[in-house]
Amino acid sequence: MTEVISFITADSLALLIAATLNAGTVVALAALGLLLNERAGVLNLGAEGMMLVAAIAGFATGVSTGNDWLAFGTGALAGAVMAAVFGLLVIWLNTNQYATGLALSLFGSGLSAFVGIRYTQERLPERPHFDIPWLSDLPFVGTAFFKHHPLVYIAVLLALGMTWFLMRSRPGLVLRAVGESPESAHALGYAVRPIRLLAVTLGGALCGLAGAYISVAYTPMWVEGMVAGKGWIALALTTFATWRPGRVLLGAYLFGGVTMLQFQMQGQGVAIPSQFLTMLPYLATIVVLVLISRNPTWIRLNMPASLGKPFHPGH
Repeated sequence: MTEVISFITADSLALLIAATLNAGTVVALAALGLLLNERAGVLNLGAEGMMLVAAIAGFATGVSTGNDWLAFGTGALAGAVMAAVFGLLVIWLNTNQYATGLALSLFGSGLSAFVGIRYTQERLPERPHFDIPWLSDLPFVGTAFFKHHPLVYIAVLLALGMTWFLMRSRPGLVLRAVGESPESAHALGYAVRPIRLLAVTLGGALCGLAGAYISVAYTPMWVEGMVAGKGWIALALTTFATWRPGRVLLGAYLFGGVTMLQFQMQGQGVAIPSQFLTMLPYLATIVVLVLISRNPTWIRLNMPASLGKPFHPGH
């Protein structure tokens, strides 16, 4: 315990907070996209595959153009296209959502590995340095909170905006109604299938943005399988957050903090086996899910009632 406490100084704590926000942004963006899907009643297990395809698409664009924002746009587009194909299959052709999502994940993994072969030795141009003038010079808080990539702040604003959208806006209430009772929404004249497809496509775009952020800003390189399970963590995070955007953000930072803590402990030579430290983020996720699962009534009260269930107009 003394070894663990010894490396926690003001500077190291500020760096740990900064790394936590950076790492949590990846999972937060993907989880917010999946939350949008699930609020509409569609369960997409293909986040890992979408993020991998978006990662190579964004990285390839960044190498070719040197423009990060164009790379992010390409990644978001790749995720949206894959999600739209998934949506057409499960919403209009009524394929099984679980099987189709798993197939999408496997397809994305294979496609990204094949396309990425030529990019394994490529390097992006020199990374720009981001900071907020004056605020970034403040002691401790400047390092911890004001020297991040703009997408870190965009993720926070996105969570706040999605909370308002789902809870306060009319389109958000319609989306929730489609997720709770598509039959009732259809009877009131709402186009359930197009609404679900739009939600799935936008959710895929956010997953794609998360994948591109990994390869372009978070770890600017391409390595096969570099998403490393973050798509599955994002999927679990929606349940952990009981389908609320604000809790998604907190859960993402919790995951990011545990991930970065293990790296910092390894760097300080803490006498804990590296294998145990590496599995800490995933172990923490499993423990949280087990604790939540002990109260299935609570999950049922918060989970969209039609989640994972097909909708057949006129039946």
